[in-house]
Amino acid sequence: MESSCELVPFPLLTTPIESNYRACTIPYRFPSDNPRKPTPTELSWIDLFLNSIPSFRKRAESDETVVDAHIKAEKFAQRYTEILEDFKKDPESHGGPPDCVLLCRLREQVLREVGFRDIFKKVKDEENAKAITLFEDVVHLNDAIEDGTKRVENLVRGVFAGNIFDLGSAQLAELFSKDGMSFLASCQNLVPRPWVIDDLDTFILKWGRKSWKKAIIFVDNSGADIILGILPFARELLRHGTQVVLAANDLPSINDVTYSELIEIISKLKDEHGQLVGVDTSNLLIANSGNDLPLIDLTRISQELAYLASDADLVILEGMGRGIETNLYAQFKCDSLKIGMVKHQEVAQFLGGRLYDCVFKYNGVLS
Repeated sequence: MESSCELVPFPLLTTPIESNYRACTIPYRFPSDNPRKPTPTELSWIDLFLNSIPSFRKRAESDETVVDAHIKAEKFAQRYTEILEDFKKDPESHGGPPDCVLLCRLREQVLREVGFRDIFKKVKDEENAKAITLFEDVVHLNDAIEDGTKRVENLVRGVFAGNIFDLGSAQLAELFSKDGMSFLASCQNLVPRPWVIDDLDTFILKWGRKSWKKAIIFVDNSGADIILGILPFARELLRHGTQVVLAANDLPSINDVTYSELIEIISKLKDEHGQLVGVDTSNLLIANSGNDLPLIDLTRISQELAYLASDADLVILEGMGRGIETNLYAQFKCDSLKIGMVKHQEVAQFLGGRLYDCVFKYNGVLS
């Protein structure tokens, strides 16, 4: 069940793409490494994916839309474990050597092959319903901040707080199953600045001096992430006259919001005049990115998104998967922002930061 649309490179990547772009941020191996022997980095990431299998199996077992879910969940766990163990013996098995995109792709493929389409659907629906009831309050709190600089910082903190809702992280999945998490408490409890990558002051300065004509935002998770984090931020861009394109996954992956789910969410949040709490949404577009993973390889996006992005002057990649584990060093022909929370110890170590540290990487281009 691959994405049905033909995929093309993202038109705003710096060219030539072949020499300028590599999707995965963390190199698992170097050309000098023995191709028949896994590197220490490969082994630590394979173990990270192995450790996530029990939480995926548990989620799959409880999928009421699938007949014999517990049997199929066990099949998934066995098959994916075998693949990961194969990589430990031979890094070139299963289309390797492994990187974060391949490890995620194989996990999705195995889930689909054994009969699961969207094992996080129930929790996504519950979290979306919860976040929708809080949306207006969050927006009013932001609107009440009169100082423009403080308001943008508050909106950014909201994006980080929302981004905590990530069921691809085993520790966070456990936290959510215990007691959910308070969005406003999360805003207050972010690690203190300066963050591990912190270009927020530069970004706010730029925001104050100019407004972008069109922003493409690659969105991440359902629930608080999209509804309480990204949408208030996007609404502020709309208020400043920016056209905003939200690019969401074609197919389900972990608890990432899909294109069809996002259309439904926005229709529930708009009032009868088509406004988002008093802000006109005629300049808000939803695009199918063509993606089916919690990460994104920008050489493989939908033609629809490529067309919409061709004249954008701001690209935002949100979330650890899209903005840190992939694309942190991606270069664009326009201004770009990578924003996400660090939720794996391995990523924290690579960046020289702390677990749950924040990345806010802004690159402006000379106009």
